[in-house]
Amino acid sequence: MRVKPLTRREILENCIVRGLLVASIPLSQSKLLAFWQQAEARPPKLTPENEMGPFFKKGAPEAAMLRVPGDAGFPLRVSGNILDARGEPIEGARAEVWQADHHGLYDLKGYRYRARLAPSAKGAYAFETVMPGHYPDRVCQHIHFMVTAPGHKTLVTQLYFATDSVFAGDPDKNYTRDPLIENRELVRPVTLVEHAESAHADVVFELSLQKA
Repeated sequence: MRVKPLTRREILENCIVRGLLVASIPLSQSKLLAFWQQAEARPPKLTPENEMGPFFKKGAPEAAMLRVPGDAGFPLRVSGNILDARGEPIEGARAEVWQADHHGLYDLKGYRYRARLAPSAKGAYAFETVMPGHYPDRVCQHIHFMVTAPGHKTLVTQLYFATDSVFAGDPDKNYTRDPLIENRELVRPVTLVEHAESAHADVVFELSLQKA
């Protein structure tokens, strides 16, 4: 017997009835449901732009694994989605990423820690690398992104890490210590993922593009 799947509204109503979705102040079921659905319907914020920097290099290979065995540095996985201003995946989107190695050095002769990414049909992307190091001309650790998509403005931005020692544990207060960080949204939380004999950092960085 085929069971008809529940709608999103029915799932939320069941959560309210079972006490799995509650409000901090008294609200009727209808108001609580309306607030939740309204919040879900909001489109994502456009990803803030950030300076390209001097080290972009054309011709990076298409790859999702930037580190190789024996590389110095803490393993890092970055993932997210490339979406339009309504929160929908963008067909044909592409992203290029580049960064310094663990020692804060860019590879200017080859393509270490440089890659082109091809997101899935749903806009998802991911790559494996190491946590970039600090280098003398910049304050914070960062990864550069350049995202292109048909019918949308090219997005040039940078990803920063809330665990960076520069922020002293408080990026909300201290993100302006790097004069190139103009928007707190670019400083992302870092999750430590532990395995039996290893661990890696995990960062989610959503990329939302503006129509051309």
